[in-house]
Amino acid sequence: MNEFFFLYWAALAVSLANVIMLGWLALTVLLNAERRHLLVWGAGGGLFVGCAFFVSHTAILVLSLESFGVWLNRWWRLGWLPLTAAPLAWYGMVLWYVDFWSANSAQKATVSVRRPRHQVGLVMTVLLFLILMGLMLFLSSLPSFVQTAQLQFSTTLTLGGFPVLLLIFPVYIVVCIVLSLDALYHPVPSERFMGDQARRRARPWLMAATALLLLVSLVVGGVIGWLLFLAQPRDIAAYGLALSIPMAGFDLLISALIALAVMMIGQAIISYEIFTGKTLPRGELRRSWYNAIVLALGFGLVVGLSFALQMQPISALLLATLLMTAFYALLNWRSYARREEYIRQLRPFVGSQHLYERMLMPPSSTRREQADAQPVDVDLLFQTLCTEVLAVLQAQLVPLGALASLVGSPLHYLDPRAGRVHADHLALPSAADATEPSSLEPELRVMLTAPALKPEIVCIPLEQERFRGFVWAVPLWSNRGLIGVFLLGPKRDGGLFTQEEMEIARASGERLLDTQASTEITRRLMMIQRQQLTESQLLDRRARRMLHDDVLPQLHAALLALGTLANDQRGQDVIAPLTDAHRQISNLLRDMPTRPIPELSQVGLLGALQQLVADELRAMFDEVTWQIEPQAWEGAKHLPPLTAEVLFYAAREAMRNAARHGRGSDPDRPLCLHVEIIGTHGLQIHVEDDGVGLGNTVSSAGAGRGLMLHRTLLAIVGGTLEIKSQTGAFTRVTVCQYAQDSS
Repeated sequence: MNEFFFLYWAALAVSLANVIMLGWLALTVLLNAERRHLLVWGAGGGLFVGCAFFVSHTAILVLSLESFGVWLNRWWRLGWLPLTAAPLAWYGMVLWYVDFWSANSAQKATVSVRRPRHQVGLVMTVLLFLILMGLMLFLSSLPSFVQTAQLQFSTTLTLGGFPVLLLIFPVYIVVCIVLSLDALYHPVPSERFMGDQARRRARPWLMAATALLLLVSLVVGGVIGWLLFLAQPRDIAAYGLALSIPMAGFDLLISALIALAVMMIGQAIISYEIFTGKTLPRGELRRSWYNAIVLALGFGLVVGLSFALQMQPISALLLATLLMTAFYALLNWRSYARREEYIRQLRPFVGSQHLYERMLMPPSSTRREQADAQPVDVDLLFQTLCTEVLAVLQAQLVPLGALASLVGSPLHYLDPRAGRVHADHLALPSAADATEPSSLEPELRVMLTAPALKPEIVCIPLEQERFRGFVWAVPLWSNRGLIGVFLLGPKRDGGLFTQEEMEIARASGERLLDTQASTEITRRLMMIQRQQLTESQLLDRRARRMLHDDVLPQLHAALLALGTLANDQRGQDVIAPLTDAHRQISNLLRDMPTRPIPELSQVGLLGALQQLVADELRAMFDEVTWQIEPQAWEGAKHLPPLTAEVLFYAAREAMRNAARHGRGSDPDRPLCLHVEIIGTHGLQIHVEDDGVGLGNTVSSAGAGRGLMLHRTLLAIVGGTLEIKSQTGAFTRVTVCQYAQDSS
């Protein structure tokens, strides 16, 4: 192994790497573009042109090691076509990047100064390209590979003894690259959403790539000039095959510089996907690009070594197959590792949030009390989102519109490593007025109320100095319109937010607001229902007291006063309805419970049910039987107070329905009630009567609505209510409260 061997191996490895990287970028631009218009096809085609050149370059390197045959000259001539088109393609891509092709009327002031310069430059570069293509295709001005290796240019079209093609080509590529640099230094304001933001992120990479390509053009021009100088007749004998090592070194240098430029272009594409039209970069695309670089370098080194060692084709094929298999296995391993990391980060959001427990807490409970009482809290989810998933220095979730009164104050996050900051530094709106966009900063209010703001817009860039350290605003939407805004500060590592992170922030923010609002609505409805039940009990007691203490004595006194008119027909007409009203009120008082609803905290759920039957329903059934398992007594003692109350009222409604509707239209029909309470796997209360069934019940619709309400209340506390009935045989209502998993 000599010096030429290592140069050849390195040149072949870099050439293969360029083939893979340029091909990957070209396919990425075409496959990931939002709209595949002419300019997108031009950008992808330009990258394919570079890929095609290095395909021919690799073929030339491999064939030149064997012999100077016909196929070598064919690849040599074929390789000059993409080599000539590549500088013009790059210039066209840069002009697209700076919106030279699509300037609107609002950009005319900027365009009018710089467009003529690039119009002239574009015409000049296109003319030079056509001249070069004409020289190669029609005038046979391109020397063969053998002639170039021997510095014999006498058979080609010359000017002053120098080949015209080799004189024009360096000028052409230098002009293309210099014009590209000028366009990058003077971009036109972007038309598309966040286009200027994308340029600021991608511009350094494109500037670096263009600078490297300018260096490549200068090196190519220098090498061509050096070869033309050596090709003079007096120098041919002094040189010969001794030029092989310097030429191999120049070839490696140029290929390596182009490889670095390709990496810069790749960084520009993945940083803000400037040629695909995407608003934000995607983390998965960035990882795929890095994987493509590793694959290109590894594949180039291994396969290049196999050709440098002149291994058998089958050996090179097997080596490449093993390499691709190993890389694919490593890629899958990393994919599984990333998937597990995603699941770990998002587990708090997809797991149970213990909404039942949170909804059953009284509205007066503070968020701190809720966090201490429950294992999962909205604040904890928000902190986890900002710390583990988004990795930001500060963030704020601000509810707006109708949900603000339900959600309450905004959620705040501040990274401890960012230093202690006063709350005013974070809070744009206060907890009291975070209900409308009018409470926000004026600039942010204008952004959120602009007619152009649509749900399709994922994020809005902010100036960090003007918005108290926040750099992004993520609007949150529902079917009712704008419901909030998620304000994000910079990332801890100073990196970019990806498209996935913005979508996660938006989806998580909307879910957190919706969860808080839904929980608060349900909790308020529960409190209203409990208040209505309490008021109903108070009204029952007040009605009984007024009827017993006030109305009946007055009716009795009126009847006594009218007793002297009993023989008078007009007196009898008055006494009869008063007597009937007195009898109906007396019967009603006799049917109403003599004692109030028992206190569940004192006698327990099962004791309250037994007391209810003994006091209120004692005369409504011919027989009442009880069957209570021993475990049921113990299970009922550990029920939360609200859960026991909901179970009690549901069972009471079932018993009252049985008493009211069990006999149907026959008041003399025998009616028995059987109550069975089971304590296995929670608490199950079976209320069964042997009445006419729901099918023959005149008021079954009303009873069904009452049970439907209790079914909803039971669902909130984690219970169920089921009804089974057979006409003329029975009606069974089952109220269940399943055991909670202690884990």
